[in-house]
Amino acid sequence: MESLQALFSSPAAWAALAALVVMEVVLGIDNLIFISILSNKLPEDQRARARRLGIGLALIMRLGLLSMIAWLVGLTAPVFDLGWQGDVGPGGLPSFETEFSWKDMILIAGGLFLIWKATKEIHHAVDPVPTGSVFEKGAGTAALSFSSVIVQIILLDLVFSIDSILTAVGMTDNLAVMVIAVLVAVTVMLLAAEPLANFINKNPTVVMLALGFLLMIGAVLIAEGFGVHVPKGYIYAAMAFSTVVEMLNMLSRRARQRGTGQAS
Repeated sequence: MESLQALFSSPAAWAALAALVVMEVVLGIDNLIFISILSNKLPEDQRARARRLGIGLALIMRLGLLSMIAWLVGLTAPVFDLGWQGDVGPGGLPSFETEFSWKDMILIAGGLFLIWKATKEIHHAVDPVPTGSVFEKGAGTAALSFSSVIVQIILLDLVFSIDSILTAVGMTDNLAVMVIAVLVAVTVMLLAAEPLANFINKNPTVVMLALGFLLMIGAVLIAEGFGVHVPKGYIYAAMAFSTVVEMLNMLSRRARQRGTGQAS
């Protein structure tokens, strides 16, 4: 209660809340793209349920991690050290850290999974799934594919949730601010899930663009796991630029289609 009173009475707390909400929403975009692409692989009557379940699990994980902040911060402590530091050559190379924490290993594993999954989806987009595959069989197999999709969403939810909460911890030490920011961000994800998934499903070129984003995000997660910090602003600026270019391409295609229709 005291934390909430401080929040509503302190301009600094409001500023921290606003900054953290924006950051959590931006970080949630990655998670939402992945959920949208995976849910669109399911039969139409299961997609909305998969998206709601995936986003609900993301909320539960984030709130659960917030309740274990001390444990979560401990994930950044080194677990093992490869002990490889070297000065090589006449001038010597700058030594680099070879210590790995649980957070680093989770980010590397999540990045590898994201790259593997995005590459697999790109392969299916270029070489369509043949008739009789898992996505074209009966209801029993569809239920199995639903479970598979949920498991994959849970795995990536875990990675994105840890990244999200560690970012929150680095921006503020006010637990109430972090909880409110997470609730707002997940609410935005829930509201945007259906329109985003439908938009991606109706525009095949957007699917390829989104998969390209996932490849880039996976590479960034691996880099951060190895201690190479990549400013998030560069990543999201590139994503925003690519999105604007694709929107211009879509408008151009629609204009040509209207012109063709009028000419005929």
